[in-house]
Formats: sequence, C-alpha cells, structure tokens
Amino acid sequence: MTTPDLQGTLQWYVDTALVRLLAKADELVESGGEELLSRRPDVEDANSVFALVTHCCGVMEHWGGEVVAGRPVNRDRAAEFTATGTLAQLEELVAAQRRRWLDDLLRFEPGEAPRGPVEHHEGEPEVITQGFVVLHVIEELFQHLGHVDLTVDLLTGR
Repeated sequence: MTTPDLQGTLQWYVDTALVRLLAKADELVESGGEELLSRRPDVEDANSVFALVTHCCGVMEHWGGEVVAGRPVNRDRAAEFTATGTLAQLEELVAAQRRRWLDDLLRFEPGEAPRGPVEHHEGEPEVITQGFVVLHVIEELFQHLGHVDLTVDLLTGR
C-alpha cells in the first residue's frame, strides 16, 4: 500500500491537471463559443481541445484501469482524437474518469508490478512498477495540458 502522503501528492498532480484542462476549455468557450471546443487549429496534425481532453481521459482509463488495476478496458484510442461535444459533456467525462481513476488506485502499490498488460515500445523505458505507470499518466496529462494551452492560443488568435 502507498503512504497517504504519496497517494495524496500523486492525486494532487492528477487533479491539478484535470482542473487546468477544464479551465482552458471553459476559457475557450467564453472567448468564442462552444463550437471552438471541437475545432482543430489550422496546424498540421493538431487536435481540438475536446479531443485532447478526451484523450487524457483515455490515458487515465488505460493506464490506471487496465495496467495498474488490471481491469478490462475497451478503449478506442483513435476515436479519442475525433471526439466532439459540449463543455458540459467534457466536464461529465472528466468527472466520471476521475471517479474511475480513484477506484482503480484503491489498491495502488507503487513498487509492485502492474496488474494488467503493458506494451513496450522500442526506445521507451520498460514499465516495471505501478509507480512508473502513475508517473507516466501525470506526464501525459501535463504534456497534453501544454497542447491544450497552445490550441486555445491558436484558436483565439493570441
């Protein structure tokens, strides 16, 4: 089991990223309307804010649910990048994923091996502990928060 300090610290980072992602989505809607959430900036291979936040939820679902908790997950990663919707739908998606994340991490043991399957890609470090997995999720959330920041700037003309 994890110490309360470690568990609380890791959750603080996850919650901070989720709050900031939703704040940027809200900022975008306030600046130009809800349709901007699903708009891709005019940059090659760019994604919409809605798609990026949906992908972040998919990251949490896969890595937290399947890899850490060992729960079967049916994820369509490609569909995350084409997802569209409203701010209310995005807020609901994030809230539901946060609840599942908390449930998935009830038995989190940072030094133990993942409970679910892990794909290893050449050039990436080998996943050997649940702690590594949770840090990877945090890394992904903040990386995509940066993408969302840039997307909002591009769509609002900043």
